[in-house]
Amino acid sequence: MQRLLILIQTLLTSICVSAQVNIWEGTSRDVEVELIPYPVEGQDNTGIIICPGGSYFWHDMEAEGHDVARWLQQNGIAAFVLRYRTAQTPAFITRYRYLFRGVRYPDPQDDLLQALRYVRTHAADYGVNPEQVGAMGFSAGGHLVMSGAELFSVADRPAFVAPVYPVVTFTQDFTHKRSRRALLGDGRKHSRVLCDSLSLECHVPADCPPVFLVNCKDDPVVDYRNSELLDSALTARHVAHRYIQYETGGHGFGASDKKGTAESRQWRASFLDWLHEICPKDLRLVSKNN
Repeated sequence: MQRLLILIQTLLTSICVSAQVNIWEGTSRDVEVELIPYPVEGQDNTGIIICPGGSYFWHDMEAEGHDVARWLQQNGIAAFVLRYRTAQTPAFITRYRYLFRGVRYPDPQDDLLQALRYVRTHAADYGVNPEQVGAMGFSAGGHLVMSGAELFSVADRPAFVAPVYPVVTFTQDFTHKRSRRALLGDGRKHSRVLCDSLSLECHVPADCPPVFLVNCKDDPVVDYRNSELLDSALTARHVAHRYIQYETGGHGFGASDKKGTAESRQWRASFLDWLHEICPKDLRLVSKNN
């Protein structure tokens, strides 16, 4: 009977998705950026904007997008999947951005900023506490949400951030070069000013919002030392954060029940514990689904 109830709850929450919105509609920006809300019942809920990874070229919309949103929703957390602008496959193949601008920095950061403003402005519509809107990102999406925590104004920053196996540095030998090229553009990928300004280990503010950071030692895509750099910088600036490094799990597991390892999939329960600690009055956890 308990399993049946869990299955019914999963089915109900999986279809509880509001219509997607264009966060730039009604503004002077002639672009379309999709935000897909996964609301929960009640008011004054915690909300999280989800930024899937994909090297700033594309998105993993399932394991790092919709799977994450459904998991958060099942735990009483309003989720919003952001399809922020990326350079996309033609730019990866042809390198046309040597001649034309294409999508590049600060486009993804602008999209996250607008998404935060949109959710806070419409907080009552989604039953969200506007003071408790955070951001979670994976790989390049982890770089994106952490850059928001560091570079946005205090009023615009996420209330908390969760970079999961994030890209961090653009200057070290273990830089994830594909993400750097995608974000900066082909003609600017070696710009010292841009590389320095977007290396997250260099710009942690003392008033940075709380951070939940997790990665795996055996990550074959984004070198594990990226997260270690960020952890060291957060520690040096005395920023409240939790850093978990797993031995196994690799990269790209998101909230999948099949990808990664049993060890790495523990991050979800750990995140819920951490989130309950930093906002116990506002967060209403339904269950601790791994």
